[in-house]
Amino acid sequence: MSVNSPAMPVLYLSHGAPPLLDDLHWIEELRQWRGRLPTPETILVISAHWESNPITLSSSGSVPLVYDFWGFEDRFYQLEYRAPGSVPLKNSVDRLLAEVRQPVDHDEHRGLDHGAWVPLMVMFPEATIPVMQLSLPTLDPSQLFTLGKALAPLRDEGVLIIGSGFFTHNLRGMRWDAGPDAEPPSWSREFDEWGATALMTGEVDQLLDFTHAAPAAAIAHPRTEHFAPLFVTLGAGGDDRIVSEVEGFWFGLAKRSISIGV
Repeated sequence: MSVNSPAMPVLYLSHGAPPLLDDLHWIEELRQWRGRLPTPETILVISAHWESNPITLSSSGSVPLVYDFWGFEDRFYQLEYRAPGSVPLKNSVDRLLAEVRQPVDHDEHRGLDHGAWVPLMVMFPEATIPVMQLSLPTLDPSQLFTLGKALAPLRDEGVLIIGSGFFTHNLRGMRWDAGPDAEPPSWSREFDEWGATALMTGEVDQLLDFTHAAPAAAIAHPRTEHFAPLFVTLGAGGDDRIVSEVEGFWFGLAKRSISIGV
């Protein structure tokens, strides 16, 4: 980016399973959101579906996608998203994390998982912007927030940082039989309302302590990997303004998604 260009925003998005690609309403929401974003030079995704410690970067070249889901129609396993990787992005991540004494492993055989390629197929369907993934080295909110702060300078290099999870995520509590617009269960609505308030009022400490501070936290997130990418986003976003871009529910789960620094 040029010296005078504003920093790229940072995103947290609720990415959806592959059937998201059949949900016309959600597709339109993501496309409209894309229209409000500047075009990045590269994209770095931190997905709920890749946990690895030491922290690891995916391939800087082009390798096959990771089809990390089960039980869906065969057609979803035939989808492709041929975005290239990026050696300059790899070098920048290595440099920034070295500054905070964070070792980085590299997996040149690791492609994008569905937490990255499903939403990117909608928001950046041309697949020409280089994309890489960075693993979650921990689920600890404070450590992930610190990781996000270390990555924040990437924004000045034209990198769009995306934390990809789901604002509430309890698969056993989903209302599959009632359709995507089903009335959400009380635990999902209460957690979403609490989270929206905390985000809009900048109560980062409350968000970091969500397992104690949020209503129904243990039900909304029986395991916390889908909320964890939010903390990288918050750390990278700094004090910039938070905007709620996508709201509502999908089969009972809150799909709240935000931009920081728009």
